[in-house]
Amino acid sequence: MGLLDDKVVLVNGGSQGVGAAIARAAVREGAVVAVSGRRPEPGEALVTELTARGGKALFVRADLADAEQARASVARVVEAYGRVDCLVNSAGLTARGTLLDTTPELFDQHVAINLRAPFFAMQAAVADMVRREEPGTIVNIITSSAHGGQPFLAPYVAAKAGLIGLTRNAAHAHRWDRIRINGLNIGWTATEGEDATQRTFHGAGDDWREQAAARLPMGRLGRPDEIADFVVLLLSDRSGVVTGSVIDWDQNVLGGLD
Repeated sequence: MGLLDDKVVLVNGGSQGVGAAIARAAVREGAVVAVSGRRPEPGEALVTELTARGGKALFVRADLADAEQARASVARVVEAYGRVDCLVNSAGLTARGTLLDTTPELFDQHVAINLRAPFFAMQAAVADMVRREEPGTIVNIITSSAHGGQPFLAPYVAAKAGLIGLTRNAAHAHRWDRIRINGLNIGWTATEGEDATQRTFHGAGDDWREQAAARLPMGRLGRPDEIADFVVLLLSDRSGVVTGSVIDWDQNVLGGLD
């Protein structure tokens, strides 16, 4: 028996990185999985991979920066499978900007992807759960940087900190509907997106992972598959009654000082 047997799981921003790892873990645990993303090539490739493993999967093309497409990602899954039992909001924008050099356009992009998209995807998913009078679970992928972060992450931190508040507010609002909503503040993770970010914004070379590992307590970055296993647990009944929790998944201890 898998942790998510017969559950319908939508992973928004699920075509690569942490989202793709969550999709793989959900299929392994018996779920029917849909992943959304802007680019069809990686999305369709992931669906092909998952179905080759014996899973049932669907790619939904959506630009989540558009609130209507965020809602429509849920509607498409309901149309295909009749319901959404679990939602993961994994899409994220990490483009750099400080308080002094962030433009209104960049700020709006961060809000659109990192806050508004989860809001309206949750709105649609919770509406489906309430309509059916069935329980459900939602996990929002946030960031440990939401506690403050580096100066060059100002708009990212602003939007993700808002997602923490939204996670708790929605969990409280829908606790009597038996809809559990939790968040995961992930730390530095080795993903395709992080590789591109390090090269684009920080001039990193091919050995940036090794250099980063030397500065980290555990001697390595976090791995997407580790995060995925944690997310599956939160989506499943094995996480019990937990709701409204925003869990720090990181190797740096917040508040710890040397």
